[in-house]
Amino acid sequence: MEVITSSTNAQIKHIKELQSKARARRESGSFVAEGRKLVEEACGLGLAQQIYLSESYAREEDRAGNLAGCLEAKEAKEAGLVRVVADTVFKTISDTQTPQGILAVVRQPVYSIEELLERETVRLLLLEDIRDPGNLGTMLRTAEGAGIDAVLMSQGTVDYYNPKVVRATMGSIFRVPFAYAADFLKLLQTLKQKGIHLFAAHLAGKACYDEITYPSRAAVLIGNEANGLTDEAAGEADCYVKIPMAGKVESLNAAVAAALLMYQMRRKG
Repeated sequence: MEVITSSTNAQIKHIKELQSKARARRESGSFVAEGRKLVEEACGLGLAQQIYLSESYAREEDRAGNLAGCLEAKEAKEAGLVRVVADTVFKTISDTQTPQGILAVVRQPVYSIEELLERETVRLLLLEDIRDPGNLGTMLRTAEGAGIDAVLMSQGTVDYYNPKVVRATMGSIFRVPFAYAADFLKLLQTLKQKGIHLFAAHLAGKACYDEITYPSRAAVLIGNEANGLTDEAAGEADCYVKIPMAGKVESLNAAVAAALLMYQMRRKG
């Protein structure tokens, strides 16, 4: 198999753009998934468009063979889906300090949130201006574990397909529906009109998060890591929820707060 040895190769340049630029990911409708687990999940869903192996990884025939077999089954044996890249070049397209030697350009999943909102039982995570990729990825992974139906976000939230977000999800990015709202306040109002109760994590909350009975159609609203929810978004909430604090701690990390509320919504929903 021919080895890509130049960092100026068009495919290599495209991967670098996908790794570094949200605009490139939006315009192409694709993103980069790194690591064997994520690549195999993408293959299993038929989302892998192109797979790249480092030269040293490809030498291990059992790994390369298994991967090629996965692609042959899912991509109708299309030719040229696996490319080998020189180790030095692969390092330039990896977003990790210690690359596993395998990544894929993956088609972005498309979800129908409108259909989901018509279900009898709906549990949502609503995020306003979450900026840390690790936090967003952790929230998504936790949302899957807590049985959340979808994650809906403001435009100010970090790009869902940021490489750090993708890695932090540990594969949940392929399984939890999501969408960005062009107008976050209008989204909150629409959800309320559809009978979905909004519970906001807020310092002004009177009810403890573990004392509430959440209805079958409910959503947890989490704000920016540094500033919390905007007054406008908080004003749309049906209930402010507090998480009791001991010591001198004023608040928890946004991802931790989201995890507590999501699991409580599942337990008492």
